[in-house]
Amino acid sequence: MGDKLIVRGARENNLRNVDIELPRGKMIVFTGLSGSGKSSLAFDTIYAEGQRRYVESLSSYARQFLGQMDKPDVDFLEGLSPAISIDQKSASRNPRSTVGTITEVYDYLRLLYARVGVQHDPDTGEVVEMQTPQQIVDRILELEPKTRFQVLAPVVRSRKGEYHTLMSDLAARGYVRARVDGESVDLTTEEVAPDERLDRYVNHDIEVVVDRLVMKKGIEQRLTESVEAALLLADGHVWLEIVPVDGEPFIMTY
Repeated sequence: MGDKLIVRGARENNLRNVDIELPRGKMIVFTGLSGSGKSSLAFDTIYAEGQRRYVESLSSYARQFLGQMDKPDVDFLEGLSPAISIDQKSASRNPRSTVGTITEVYDYLRLLYARVGVQHDPDTGEVVEMQTPQQIVDRILELEPKTRFQVLAPVVRSRKGEYHTLMSDLAARGYVRARVDGESVDLTTEEVAPDERLDRYVNHDIEVVVDRLVMKKGIEQRLTESVEAALLLADGHVWLEIVPVDGEPFIMTY
């Protein structure tokens, strides 16, 4: 099979001996006036012949369950593969429907990407891999000496709510500070002013400050305990807010 799809003498419907060569493996768009033969070429000729040849390659037992398509009016067609046709129809009235859900390939694609695909960081291109707590600690220990950083547990990510109970529970467990929508909050404050309460109808981000450290010798044990506590608190996630000796603060996520 070559690198072209070759059509010679297509006369289906309003086509008049159309000859055309199309590159394989490319996205191709047929455009033109209504009635110019776009559907006749794409659906009634190319798709019909590709489907017909595919069905003919199946066993007689399998063919009885599939509708046999008539051979299109064309002199020569080469370079065909088994074809799939998605027509432009209002098959579903659900506004949330997509091509994937309508054609029932969404679940298969989701599994394919989740189980076979390899995640990459969109910024650096590095492969994203699951790390053990010890691997995370080892990576943090590579920071420059005297670098200040906070170990954070992202317990709420873009979710609506007031989170009074969560704040009280965190304080009862011994945590003193948290970052709420980027602002530092004292968890030990018993009463929260009405104008400082979270809007229950707005998405919020909450990170618990598990520990504050300065990179130096002898902190590995404490760092390990803090990382493990953050992972447990945030269901396997831990953030680091790092303040370099020279430079702007930045966030590392694990």
